[in-house]
Amino acid sequence: MESTLTDAELTVLGLLLEQPRHGYELERVIEERGVRAWTALGFSSIYYLLDKLAARGLIEATAMPAAEKRSAKSRATYQVTAAGRDLCTAATRDALTTLTPVRSRVLIGMANSPGLPEGDVVAGLTRRLGALRDQLAEVQAARVRQEPLPAAASAIFDYSEAMLRADAGWTSATLGTLTKETAVDKYDIKKAHRELYAPPASDFVVVDVPELRYLAVDGHGDPNTSAAYADAVEALFTTAYTLKFAAKKSLGRDFVVGPLEGLWRADDPQTFVTRDKQAWAWTMMISQPDWITEDMVRTAVAEAGRKKDNPALAAVRLISLAEGRCVQILHIGSYDDEAPTLDRLHHRYLPDHGLTFNGDHHEIYLSDVRRTEPAKLKTILRQPVMDA
Repeated sequence: MESTLTDAELTVLGLLLEQPRHGYELERVIEERGVRAWTALGFSSIYYLLDKLAARGLIEATAMPAAEKRSAKSRATYQVTAAGRDLCTAATRDALTTLTPVRSRVLIGMANSPGLPEGDVVAGLTRRLGALRDQLAEVQAARVRQEPLPAAASAIFDYSEAMLRADAGWTSATLGTLTKETAVDKYDIKKAHRELYAPPASDFVVVDVPELRYLAVDGHGDPNTSAAYADAVEALFTTAYTLKFAAKKSLGRDFVVGPLEGLWRADDPQTFVTRDKQAWAWTMMISQPDWITEDMVRTAVAEAGRKKDNPALAAVRLISLAEGRCVQILHIGSYDDEAPTLDRLHHRYLPDHGLTFNGDHHEIYLSDVRRTEPAKLKTILRQPVMDA
């Protein structure tokens, strides 16, 4: 009997050694565990491997009821034979000790790179760095979905993440050498969308707001007296900073935590002018780069929850908001002094320009309320609009 196993054969044999499985179940386990991240194993090859292992006497189909014997091959359940168990055990011991040479194709690319313009090399490595970061995020997301993990599975994820981080670190360092500057850009929403975060205080302006992503928590009531509001704001900033540090550590990506923002709504928009705060419902938000994923947010919320007992953490979610055409202005002064500006917006500017409401009132708090005098607070007042 042939005494060697390919990596794909050993992987399938090991999964069957855990417990008997049929082809579709093997595919499910391979997908859930992210096996394809470290073994070349396609769906179509599973049945080829099963046939090959069976022909070698390493696995066998379990007995099936007579009524099912004419069923499709995909329903056949396979188990490891004694010979298969012995060979799998020996091959596993060998796999744990054998060093495999690194033959990454990027090394060939670097060897040939002197023949390319430097810009092409930088562009290629930049794309590669982005792909590595995306793959690392996928592996981390797969890990979160399967937790808690047995020690062996956890070790596999540790190895995959370590290899991707090392590769990303090498790629980033190489880019730094080539460009003489860091390869990591710090995303800042106020710089990336300067036109949205620097309106004049003198008059209203019309802007087109693209779809943006935010951490968000919903609530209701007076923000000055509501404990839920204070918890929501704290939960947002705790999650945002947890995401920031995690992204920098695991992905090599950094971002500036954006200002607190709020969507405000009421059955009667006039309550914003009269300042009847008990009638307000709100969604507090902090903007996020578009590469922050829901899995990353869930992980950050869980980590923040281990450090901070805040009921609002459970309500933190990642949303996308596309406001489109908006009218906005910079308000300087106390939040309670916004009423005249809003009254002018509602009863003069919008009617005069043939516009009407098309979404929640949106405020962006550019100042740190803890360190700024009320008269100097800077707040962007934004209103999505449409033709009346």
